[in-house]
Amino acid sequence: MRRRRLWILPLLVFCAGSATDPKVLAAGDIASTGNGKELTAELLDSHPNGIVLTLGDNAYDAGTLSQFQTLYHPTWGRNLLRTYPSVGNHEYNTASGAGYDAYFRPWGRPIGALGKHWYSFDYGGWHFVALNANCSIVGCAPGSEQAGWFDADLSAHATNCTLVYWHQPRFSSGSDHGSSTATQNLYEIAHSHGVDVILNGHDHNYERFAPQDAFGHADPTGPREFVVGTGGASPRSMGTIQPNSVTSAGNVFGVLQLTLHPKSYDWRFLPAAGHTYTDAGTASCVGMAPPKGCGIGPELGVLVPLLAWRRGRRRPTLAPPA
Repeated sequence: MRRRRLWILPLLVFCAGSATDPKVLAAGDIASTGNGKELTAELLDSHPNGIVLTLGDNAYDAGTLSQFQTLYHPTWGRNLLRTYPSVGNHEYNTASGAGYDAYFRPWGRPIGALGKHWYSFDYGGWHFVALNANCSIVGCAPGSEQAGWFDADLSAHATNCTLVYWHQPRFSSGSDHGSSTATQNLYEIAHSHGVDVILNGHDHNYERFAPQDAFGHADPTGPREFVVGTGGASPRSMGTIQPNSVTSAGNVFGVLQLTLHPKSYDWRFLPAAGHTYTDAGTASCVGMAPPKGCGIGPELGVLVPLLAWRRGRRRPTLAPPA
């Protein structure tokens, strides 16, 4: 029996990639007073390789330094030194996002200038851009400082694959917020430069869209958007499902894992303990040929767990800077 199962191992290794391939773990809407933040922090602990992206609304409900220290730091802060954050609307309940700045900056995390909070970096052969979608405060429209910077940054980084993340999604079927026209220009700029993946939070649920343009028309050259507002704050239900939404789940905690390749990427939603929903697949970067020899889409989610195992690890502990 054991020998007959060995055929699946080369398939899994070839299609799912090597364990050493660059990884990204991402979610937003994280540290409130419930236990969700602890459940998702345990997922980060159990996947120690790669970087962590926060998709805004990191500490509730006003993003004060005290809320970061008492709610975020004991949980997601255990993985602080590999975290690349972004701001949400709750951070701006404190003027200019000052609590967010005061928490992340002493640890040397890249967060951009105070009151602006957009920046970019390279990792795993990909280019990453974190934006600030509090558009009524910092501006997102054509002619705004952020839009000009974003366009110039993408022009200056002609890498094969690019991931952009901000809080308020251009498209969402969430019951509380839904789609944001304020971020349409950011999405348009991303599309014009061939951005591959856009990650957002804001609605406390999970959703994956097919590639589309900024007006909601299916377009294979458009970014693939994921809404991952499942980081720990009170989960919410789905609303009216929007066009080009491929899959969604309300009332779930978890994080999105991305595995990066030079011309493609794999995704897998990791549900927190007590939740079962998952979503997985692989795609080529915009303009790239599909990965050869695999051809597996969402059904990769059935195969990958066969290789998964749990190993006990000592949780890292970090004391706030003096």
